[in-house]
Amino acid sequence: MESLAEDLATLVRTPLADAHVRAMRKVGEVVDYADDEVIAEFGAPTDAFHYIEEGRAAAYDPVTGKRYGTATLGPTQFVGEISFLNGGASMLRVKSEGPSRILRVPRDAMLRLMSQIPEMSDIVVTVLAARRRRLLESNQAALTLIGAEADRNVRRIAAFAGRNRIPARTVELGSDEAARLGGLCDIPADRPAVLLGEAQVMADPSPASIARRLGLDMALGPCEVLEVLIVGGGPAGIAAGVYAGAEGMQALVIEDLTIGGQAGTSSRIENYMGFPTGISGADLCWRGEVQAMKFGTRFAVPRRAVALEAADGLFTATLDDGATVRSRSVVVATGVQYRRLPVPRLAEFEGGGLYYAATDVEARYCRDTEVVVIGGGNSAGQAAMFLSRTARHVHLLVRGASLADSMSDYLSSRLENDPAITVHYRTEMTALHGEETLEGVTIRDKAGGQDWRINTRAVFIMVGAAPNTGWLSGLVDLDARGFVKTGTEAGAASSYATSHPGIFAVGDVRAGSVKRVASAVGEGSVVISKVWEFVGAA
Repeated sequence: MESLAEDLATLVRTPLADAHVRAMRKVGEVVDYADDEVIAEFGAPTDAFHYIEEGRAAAYDPVTGKRYGTATLGPTQFVGEISFLNGGASMLRVKSEGPSRILRVPRDAMLRLMSQIPEMSDIVVTVLAARRRRLLESNQAALTLIGAEADRNVRRIAAFAGRNRIPARTVELGSDEAARLGGLCDIPADRPAVLLGEAQVMADPSPASIARRLGLDMALGPCEVLEVLIVGGGPAGIAAGVYAGAEGMQALVIEDLTIGGQAGTSSRIENYMGFPTGISGADLCWRGEVQAMKFGTRFAVPRRAVALEAADGLFTATLDDGATVRSRSVVVATGVQYRRLPVPRLAEFEGGGLYYAATDVEARYCRDTEVVVIGGGNSAGQAAMFLSRTARHVHLLVRGASLADSMSDYLSSRLENDPAITVHYRTEMTALHGEETLEGVTIRDKAGGQDWRINTRAVFIMVGAAPNTGWLSGLVDLDARGFVKTGTEAGAASSYATSHPGIFAVGDVRAGSVKRVASAVGEGSVVISKVWEFVGAA
């Protein structure tokens, strides 16, 4: 399966050209550093690009204080990783080794240069992305999660970090490493905890608090007005972000959980053009996010829009924490969410054995156990195939009598012929069993009326499609199922315009959409031309 890791494995170090350096000198300044002086501090905003002219620099793990890896950066190399593009916090501490002279370019000025000089941008982006990938794979990170295997809150943060490409390391309760870390920050070795930096215990850890500390929530100034606010970070929203940035528009993408949306949780997409051996949804969306950030589009996560108002030619979106974002136009790309089944105790086990995504994060908690996947669409089928690699056996529960109408033929054929997977037609889950975590489920054969139990620690629900449109506050017309009407159905001339001028809808949230990744990307790409026309005419 093709992945970003394979691309980066072929990376050949290419220094910036002399012309690139001359361009940076025009907008930057040369700064002299003494030996062992901090160039970039962990947790500080990445507000500048550091190019080494003389001397050397090295990265240090803020948890252990030891050098990260064995490499030292020297003349013609530059400091940083992918957080530079989005203005997030530095993931490592970087210090000089010996007296050093560094060309410091403000981030905004460097992004402008990168947009003007594609060859420079290609070199910088490739190296920054490669460094983030290495950091993710090294298990050396400033975010340390102790006890994810036992605590659902820590597990929820692990899932958030994994899906948003935040470097994090996991430590099992009771391990020697847990004991060592506990001694440093005065907590028991058997207590779940989230540590940040040099053994700082987070008092109230959550995805939102992690995002704030790492600069991922993208706080906006009260007077700032965007040209386009893109609500939803799935394929449609990311594609809109790429094209908005490429057109030079001031754009922000907000997403309430994971950049990539439902597609980002897909373990393998095999029918997306250009990837003959398949690509994971996470890697596909990560490529798009990096591409959009290269053009200056910003991403904020986890930020949920809860209301939208229109007045005086501007739209004001209220977020779940009470903050507001103002924009001259809005692209609705909130997609759909899996329905919560009407099963008793469902909420009790969410995050503790009951999941709505099947990625590497969830797979590690269901090794050598029976696994239940509920759903008859492509997402459920891909999840079953992926989980069958590590689970003892996968049971796919399908409400109907066939997969023909809801799943791609190539995928249903593989499921039927995989000995590690059993497809149960005309079945449903009726009960959940366990104390703190899931221990088993009751399954009902709707045709025969019999019930039976499967002992399992993991159930994956991927059924139904409820549109995320409540936050639109009645500003646009919806169909009977809550999907956004567009084009002629909404009385609008543009295919993706809604009934309210300045609000556009793309992807799965749009009534009549195809519900495929490729079509979502296409819609997100095309809509920006109409957004541009609207903003330019306003």
